[in-house]
Amino acid sequence: MKSEDIHLSDWHRILLGQIPAEFYVKLIIRALVVYVILFVSIRAMGKRMFSQLSRNEMAALVSLAAAIGVPLMASNRGVLSAIVVAMVVVSIHRFIASNATKSRAFEQISQGRPGIVIKDRVVDMKALSAIGLSRSQLFPQLRRQNITHFGMVERFYMEPNGTLTLIKNDEPQPGLLILPETYPEFRDEFAKADSQKVCANCGLDQNLNKSCCPNCGHREWVEAVS
Repeated sequence: MKSEDIHLSDWHRILLGQIPAEFYVKLIIRALVVYVILFVSIRAMGKRMFSQLSRNEMAALVSLAAAIGVPLMASNRGVLSAIVVAMVVVSIHRFIASNATKSRAFEQISQGRPGIVIKDRVVDMKALSAIGLSRSQLFPQLRRQNITHFGMVERFYMEPNGTLTLIKNDEPQPGLLILPETYPEFRDEFAKADSQKVCANCGLDQNLNKSCCPNCGHREWVEAVS
């Protein structure tokens, strides 16, 4: 397009572009066909697609979206290519789902396995780093489930689909307080555990012979709360 052909008042070009009006009739038909392809494909993949997505389901959904977007808007592309891609994606997804129920090893390779983020009141820093979760993201997840300190936690899992599962300690023990420091008057309401200190970073009980936390390398120790 030449510069002299560009005009700010050319609303027809801005709104409709340079395609004939007949294409918008085809666009409606294409949109209906694409909607049916997506509906049938997601239904064929199972009800899991409507809940929290796993990595395989996310890959399948993105593949469908990428394949369907081109024939939807490109007037020179047919919808047959989208149908073929949808069939391939659905076949792969169903193959993975079928074999995952037969083989535990295949399930762990394709779906992943749960990771323990907190074990016995202490954060597993390596697991936290491996799953890409920071302490500033971890603490709000616990607070949403009415956890105020690590002593209330027995296990905290990161599931393969990205959800977090909490198992509370039946008999809460002293642990690291995880309430925001911006509310000191609220933090002061919790009773301090007598002469028991924990790592301010991961919650490990202090070893009096060590100034550095053996779990995370942090050097600050704070009083545990109960």
